[in-house]
Amino acid sequence: MNPRLRLLPPAELDAEQRKLYEEITGGPRAAGPQHFALADDEGCLLGPFNAMLLSPALGRSLQELGAAIRYRTELTSRIREIAILVVAQAWDSAFERHAHERVGAAAGLTGAELLALRSGGDPGLSDPAERAAWTFTRALTARSGTLDEQEYATARAALGERTLFELSTLVGYYSTLAVQLRVFAVPAPPP
Repeated sequence: MNPRLRLLPPAELDAEQRKLYEEITGGPRAAGPQHFALADDEGCLLGPFNAMLLSPALGRSLQELGAAIRYRTELTSRIREIAILVVAQAWDSAFERHAHERVGAAAGLTGAELLALRSGGDPGLSDPAERAAWTFTRALTARSGTLDEQEYATARAALGERTLFELSTLVGYYSTLAVQLRVFAVPAPPP
């Protein structure tokens, strides 16, 4: 399927779009290690970020939420990437899978763990918190999207309420991005 939204060149952005563009390209995503490109060679934003420019006020709020999830939670890097990859698999989101397999590898996920997460299989996590986060995220991304009392109690005991809030917010955010990426038929980033 061809992309449905053309990449918006920086020279064509209005003042509000330009401000958001600069926040994305000058923010923490750009300052850290680059595991995937935020923009193409012409400076056009890739992935979900291009669509955010369509509505700068909403796009700004969305990208700020994403930055908070990535950089201002108590989630470990491995737990965060495990959860993102579970969401990517549940929504079959090529962009998120491609981007976050690289981030996940940098966070220490093994090739076998990444392959299992890609296929929806059990990654065999031995760390109790990581296992609980994986189980919790799988329950939220399942067709019913709910946890029974035992699943909630197990997740709460292993992770605590704050982490459950942060993790459920992550699931909602990356599910939103996956929907937007589908709507606009955004391809995976270049290798």
